[in-house]
Amino acid sequence: MQTIQKVALVLIIIGAINWGLIGLFDFNLVETLFGTDNVITKIVYVLVGIAGIIDVSLLFNDYE
Repeated sequence: MQTIQKVALVLIIIGAINWGLIGLFDFNLVETLFGTDNVITKIVYVLVGIAGIIDVSLLFNDYE
């Protein structure tokens, strides 16, 4: 796995944890840390989205 894919995977995990907190407790960790309607918050969301696109290729790799 390349370094960029590992970084993307970490961002995806952060996004997944955030969505889990939203679903379970109606608590948005990203907005709590960086504020609502903040540029940094939007950047975090965009980075998580890009990370998801980058790691789509992991579905097609054969690791056997």
